[in-house]
Order: sequence, then C-alpha cells, then structure tokens
Amino acid sequence: MNFVSIRIITDRLDELVAFYEQVTGKTAVRYTPDFAELKTATATLAIGSIKTLLFFGGEAIARPAQNSSVILEFRVDDVEKDYARLAAYLEDRIVQKPTAMPWGNTSLLFRDPDGNLVNLFTPATPEAIAKFDNSN
Repeated sequence: MNFVSIRIITDRLDELVAFYEQVTGKTAVRYTPDFAELKTATATLAIGSIKTLLFFGGEAIARPAQNSSVILEFRVDDVEKDYARLAAYLEDRIVQKPTAMPWGNTSLLFRDPDGNLVNLFTPATPEAIAKFDNSN
C-alpha cells in the first residue's frame, strides 16, 4: 500500500488553489470547476469543493475549514529561502518562522486560507538528511 494523496475540502476552491500554487511554485491541474490537484514527486495535494462530497454520500461527510489536528508537510530544499520568498505573501498567516526542531528539521509553520496548518521543512542534521535520503 502506498500513500499517494491528501484532499482538502473547501468552500473557497479558487482561493485555496491559488494559495497552494503560490506556496509550492507548481501549477494545479483543474479537472473540473470543483476539483484540482497539485502533484509533487512523492504525493498529491487534492483540493475539492464541498460539491464533490455528493459523490461520497453528502455534505455531512466533511466540513471545510474545520481541521485542528492535521499538518500538511512539504519538504523543501532551503526553508530559509522559501521563507524569504513567501514572507510578504503569508503576512499574518505565519505561526512560526523557520525554527530548528529537536528531530533535525528546520521548519516554517503557517496557515492556509481555510486555517489548515502547513509546514515547509528542510532536513538539517546529518540524521534527518540520512532519514529522508534513505526513504526515496
């Protein structure tokens, strides 16, 4: 079994797609007006409007902007460089500027327009670098 994607359900699809395109520097593929994907080398971030819930049994299955326990994480080459690139864009969404974490990563934590936590991180210690180099 392989983990391949995570989907955010939102009632602000266009805003969320534009946000993640800016953060990742990638262009989303819009399959329908209600569904888009941002593909990376290792996983896909899917973004669906609340209308897509009808295919899963109805809008009661998930509620947009209600997450308080999941952090979307993106490994980046240089988190400090990404922070410099995104600081003005993220403005008041930043939760924590780049910080060395005890497990060996340097992490930038912020919120997307729906309030979901997003972590951009770079492995910084030899152990963290080896962990990610061996996982591919």
